[in-house]
Amino acid sequence: MCGIVGYVGPLDSIDVLMGGLGRLEYRGYDSAGVAVIDGQGALHTRKRAGKLAVLSGDLAAGNLPESHTGIGHTRWATHGGPTDANAHPHLGDDGRLALIHNGIIENFAAIKAELVEQGETFRSETDTEVAAVLLGREYRATGDLRAAFRRVVGRFEGAFTLLAVHQDEPGLVVGARRNSPLVIGLGDGENFLGSDVAAFVEHTRRALAIGQDQMVAITPSAVEITDFSGTPVEAEPFEVSWDASAAEKGGWSSFMAKEISEEPEAVAKTILGRVDDRGTVTIPELDGLDELFLDIDRIVVIACGTASYAGAVGKYAIEKWAKVPVDVELSHEFRYREPVITPRTLVISISQSGETMDTLMAVKFARESGARTVSICNTQGATIPRESDAVVYTHAGPEVAVASTKAFVAQITALYLLALHVARVRGALSAEVIAEQAAELQAIPDKIAAVLENNDTIEQLAHWMADTRAVLFLGRHVGFPIAMEGALKLKELAYIHAEGFAAGELKHGPIALIEPGQPVFVVVPSPRGAQTIHSKVVSNIEEIRARGARIIAIAEEGDVAVLPSADEVIRIPLAGPLFEPLLSVVPLQVFAMALASAKGLDVDQPRNLAKSVTVE
Repeated sequence: MCGIVGYVGPLDSIDVLMGGLGRLEYRGYDSAGVAVIDGQGALHTRKRAGKLAVLSGDLAAGNLPESHTGIGHTRWATHGGPTDANAHPHLGDDGRLALIHNGIIENFAAIKAELVEQGETFRSETDTEVAAVLLGREYRATGDLRAAFRRVVGRFEGAFTLLAVHQDEPGLVVGARRNSPLVIGLGDGENFLGSDVAAFVEHTRRALAIGQDQMVAITPSAVEITDFSGTPVEAEPFEVSWDASAAEKGGWSSFMAKEISEEPEAVAKTILGRVDDRGTVTIPELDGLDELFLDIDRIVVIACGTASYAGAVGKYAIEKWAKVPVDVELSHEFRYREPVITPRTLVISISQSGETMDTLMAVKFARESGARTVSICNTQGATIPRESDAVVYTHAGPEVAVASTKAFVAQITALYLLALHVARVRGALSAEVIAEQAAELQAIPDKIAAVLENNDTIEQLAHWMADTRAVLFLGRHVGFPIAMEGALKLKELAYIHAEGFAAGELKHGPIALIEPGQPVFVVVPSPRGAQTIHSKVVSNIEEIRARGARIIAIAEEGDVAVLPSADEVIRIPLAGPLFEPLLSVVPLQVFAMALASAKGLDVDQPRNLAKSVTVE
């Protein structure tokens, strides 16, 4: 949530800020604003509720003077509605200072009451303005933006990323973070700040990540990082593995359509360098951790939303191959119920952004409880990997659409690789079996590509169902979390009621929902796997068809058992039972996207949703 950009350098800062905010739109927002300092040392701000285009129109109507220092922000409303007054930046020191903020300052009310008592007034309903006014008072006391900022950030509780500028110190942007992301972009005679690397990747791919409770001050020629007490901190630069063109549509109708088309590449890149010519699975990031995997007696996977369904799929593979019991928990429930955690528990967190606040706090809780932690993440320099003992990066590239697609299949791929890696270390599988499973996984990108070549039936089906009010999804075994993910995609994109059920639960209640014409997607397991599961799912299809349901079956090529009962059959290529989720989820993603498009909805930025949920 919220996008943040800061810049100092020779370019016109408005161009840099607006370009960065445009690449951060995927995070979700309802207002936007900028603050810049011109060549005469005057501070100018513009902010508007609505999409970035509204702010762009405002800037075009009243051009700001050229400037080389600035901060920009897209806001997702928390304290106070999406209005011009509540948009960022907020001002302090009688309009000479501007501040932007991502997160929630939990003790803002007490600080605001103190400031009101001291005679300060407020124009918005936000916690952010409290930070701006307090910083303005401290600046008047110190005359030094760095010193004032340091005194202020130590008072705040909660989650925040703050950026500020003052017209008396042009060429300087200060920032700080606690439980909220902030990354530095390192340029030549210029430097950048952003809530993620997309904010500045058009200008530089060299970056530094800022740690917990740290501050940064950037000028055109220098970057200074300290902790909140002022002690200097060293940070290791990293190279962003993609460029700005990767975050552009490239002629596709939507980012989601583009990202679905990139799923074969996302899986292939996640496998790359982790399977050798003999089929041995070794994850380089986990070198030196064999003792950890030998010592564990339990794994807990923590995640939210789509990532939790990836974890649920991964559970089947880890238990089957590594022979370690696995629980899958929602991050926001995990730490509030006193879970049983021991030093022999491995906690695996999954987060596309690496900034999901619920998951971050759950990782911290797990470490404080003595568990070891491994992160599965798609974003370099993110907070959750830095808080974990180790990280397995997915290599899906930037995912801009709010509803996750290619990151989901990359997460499942990473979990399968992790399962085979742990199985090898623990001796739970022979080298031959590991090589067989690795070969199955390496064949998946081409099979996803084959699924994507046959989208016409799915898209026609979506157009026919544009007025559908509810859709049900059924699956068993690894098909069950795919059913839940299919339902989630439809809820996210098309705003209609959708539910995913374990097919075996039908007679325990959900079959009451079936009425004539009710659309039901059924993820059919391979008849080449556990025959009993396949036959039971076919029986489930017969049960709901007898009550008038309209059946759309997702079944592998050659499965004729579903033909007499299904109204539509969407075929996927042959794959091992554990690998079918990587194929069967693709038609469900395409269907949700096509149905939303048929209803005239924005598939990239669904209402009320943000890409990265960085507040609890």
